[in-house]
Amino acid sequence: MAELGCADHLAEGPLGVDELALRCGAQPVALGRVLRQLAALGLVRTVDPGVYALTEDGAALRSDVPGSLRSSIRMVGEESFWYALGNLPSTVRRGRPAMVERFGPVYQYLAANPETGRLFDDYMTSRSAPFIEAATAYDFSGVRTLVDVGGGKGHNLAAIMTVNPELRGILFDQEHVTPGARTALAELGDRCDVVSGDFFAQVPAGGDAYLLASVIHNWDDDDAVRILTNVRTALAPGGRVLLLELVIPEDDEPHFAKDIDMRMLALLAGGTERTAAEYAALLEKAGLRMTGVVTVPGGASVIEARPV
Repeated sequence: MAELGCADHLAEGPLGVDELALRCGAQPVALGRVLRQLAALGLVRTVDPGVYALTEDGAALRSDVPGSLRSSIRMVGEESFWYALGNLPSTVRRGRPAMVERFGPVYQYLAANPETGRLFDDYMTSRSAPFIEAATAYDFSGVRTLVDVGGGKGHNLAAIMTVNPELRGILFDQEHVTPGARTALAELGDRCDVVSGDFFAQVPAGGDAYLLASVIHNWDDDDAVRILTNVRTALAPGGRVLLLELVIPEDDEPHFAKDIDMRMLALLAGGTERTAAEYAALLEKAGLRMTGVVTVPGGASVIEARPV
């Protein structure tokens, strides 16, 4: 349903199977069997024999609605990601992602396959909603300059600066990322600078706060400490470090972070979600002390740290 764009085609009203198949580029009999199952799942409903309408739940797979899940579902079904999750037993046996052995490191693969890369960008944009909520809920009082390390296109930074108009921002990311960030952040004018570089070497100095949103979870402990140490070195006196991550609870309760951790295991060599205690240990190795964890609905948390 997500890949064929059925929800977009049904957005304006019910369609018969033949017409919907024509619009989707699908075989009518096969699509009809799928629609029967989608109706059983509550994503469409039968209005007449062979005619289907979109339901409220199904509308979440439209590409043009806030909080759309279409790119998320399509990303799970993308060839390399599907292979990664389907071969998780091999990854667990060998301790190395099967996906990396077949397709190469995930970010190199995305760079070499622009269409998949664009889909992944759409997915990350939709997935960023709870992180933006967490970031904008944080109290930035006393912060004059916020440095967004590995900030991508700047969705988090733009949201934070909109809510906190007194802030000056610096977005820091790799050179191939920053052109898109400059375009996305242009409306902030001279309040925001975009800087290219490698956070394993250094980050822009003098910020009152450094935001790392969904950055540290991509790396093993040694690399994570290297990044955090560079941030600690650049931090202005009295400054703070903010990690925006999913934090795994210590108990057996279901949590979004535990599901995402399986995807990290399947896709990234060294990538992992962590508990609050594990983040505290990383921060301590980098000369930082965890001073608080603020969690918002959706599972994202802001982990605050200050120099020891």
